[in-house]
Amino acid sequence: MSEHVKMIIEGKEYEFPVICGTEGEKAIDITSLRQKTGFITMDPGFANTGSCISSITFMNGEDGILRYRGIPVEQLAAHSTFKETAFLLINGELPSRKDLNRFSVLLNDHSLVHEDMQIFYQNFPRASHPMGILSSMVNALRSFYPALQTAEEEINIMVTRLLSKIRTMAAMSYKISLGHKVVYPRPDLSYCANFLNMMFDTPVRPYEIDEDLVKALSLFWILHADHEQNCSTSAVRVVGSGRVNLYASISAGIAALWGPLHGGANQKVIEMLEQIHSNGESIKKIVEMAKEKENPFRLMGFGHRVYKTYDPRAKIMKGMCHKVLKKFKAEDPLLDIAMELEEIALSDDYFVEKNLYPNIDFYSGIVLRAIGIPTNMFTVMFAIGRLPGWISQWRESVNDPEWRIARPRQIYVGPVKRDYVPIDER
Repeated sequence: MSEHVKMIIEGKEYEFPVICGTEGEKAIDITSLRQKTGFITMDPGFANTGSCISSITFMNGEDGILRYRGIPVEQLAAHSTFKETAFLLINGELPSRKDLNRFSVLLNDHSLVHEDMQIFYQNFPRASHPMGILSSMVNALRSFYPALQTAEEEINIMVTRLLSKIRTMAAMSYKISLGHKVVYPRPDLSYCANFLNMMFDTPVRPYEIDEDLVKALSLFWILHADHEQNCSTSAVRVVGSGRVNLYASISAGIAALWGPLHGGANQKVIEMLEQIHSNGESIKKIVEMAKEKENPFRLMGFGHRVYKTYDPRAKIMKGMCHKVLKKFKAEDPLLDIAMELEEIALSDDYFVEKNLYPNIDFYSGIVLRAIGIPTNMFTVMFAIGRLPGWISQWRESVNDPEWRIARPRQIYVGPVKRDYVPIDER
């Protein structure tokens, strides 16, 4: 017999089914609540509301667990590449050698962007933020590549086209913002190596590929590839529920990711470190300021809304962070401040008791800085990494037989009915 819960509303009893996930998660299915009772639920921020049933990512914040398609993120970080992880998320299974080769060929075939798109880039003001540019250009792809069919083969081409071109477009936006010549992708380089080469290669100083930096970038993108129903992923699903094209849905996800409370958090970490450095404050004083409730100062990169223990991604990124800094012996005062801040916070009872551990944004900001990525490109890097997750979530939602267009309700607290007053009588 299936499990149900009983709800008593105004003296009348109602039954609602319980949905159980494969990892033991339970939800009360209130799909028929308003129809049966006339009531809705109120859950600002949707922290207790499930918007969908998904088989993509499992996350347990209490125990620090994150798995893509059932595979622990720790195993993917240790053994996979970003390209392989992207295939896993989008297709549901790890690729065979033949699958991965075909996927690589498709990525290479679709890595170039239409030459006319450069005109768009060059007409953005120089001060434009790369995230605004990227969101606009991804949406514009629908105009340049309009021939989309519902056949699975066409969907696969559209997916690989977007995965490949977003990397090229991101590098182009950086180069054009500097007034530099655009560097095009090379078929002999891997996905991550290609991006670094397009970003940093110049006629005067050819970029030398360092495999440790390539691995660091691949790891960064793997750890950001999906994270369940967060703000930007929910935006992709909500926009996609109107049955718009993939490009428009992803553009919405990029816009949602732009905010400092979401994808912009790693940029905020570096800005905080710059502020600490310019003010010349001691780290101990900074930590004490963070403890004071009345003080508006906040330590960016510590704690997480979902994880109540150490973020599993942060553990992995921490190892890569220290490896990169040690290898390149980066002489950067901001990185020195970050390491001192980490050491004090990890041993301070206040932070430990409140589970305010350094999160992935803290370490990823440092890694990106060490690689040479400019601060205003940090959120763009996040967007490239999150793209496989967004695509997989979009595909899952459009193939859902229980599809419904997103339409949240509200509780109205405005004026009751009143009559219009002509302007001369007001």
